[in-house]
Amino acid sequence: MKYLSFTFLFLLFACESEPENSTPEINWTKENSTDLSKEIALQEEIDIQLFLEMRSSWNVQKTGSGLRYYIYENGEGETPKPGDIAEIEYSVKLLDGTECYSTEPDEYEELLVDKSTIETGVQEGIKLMKVGDRAKLIIPSHIGHGLLGDMDKIPPLNTIVVDIHLLGIK
Repeated sequence: MKYLSFTFLFLLFACESEPENSTPEINWTKENSTDLSKEIALQEEIDIQLFLEMRSSWNVQKTGSGLRYYIYENGEGETPKPGDIAEIEYSVKLLDGTECYSTEPDEYEELLVDKSTIETGVQEGIKLMKVGDRAKLIIPSHIGHGLLGDMDKIPPLNTIVVDIHLLGIK
């Protein structure tokens, strides 16, 4: 009985001790976030520059947001304004050429200019085009799908290349 009591007390006190905290303490600051964001943006800028160096014939323009666009076929129509419905054909690829999305042949999609959930970079690019234009939009992640990607085919922090044809405006 003494032996059983001793074992019970031993187990009781052994179980009461506090477990060691195995989770390391993280001291993340705003400066860490800023530095990481700068690193990501710099790497993405390098990737875009390398992509464009291999396409030196493209007459690419850059906007203040970081969007690059190249209108490779000129139309003669109007330019869409906020609130217009743009009829477009498009394909979306990653910089490595992986196709993520595209309209079906002989079909188009409608886009409500500045009023839809389509990427900011596409919205900006559409407003630089005229009906009939065909363009390549190189959209960095911060005006594309950002930190999360699209949760389907576009990975996080990826630049996308949108080949777009503005068919009409309603």
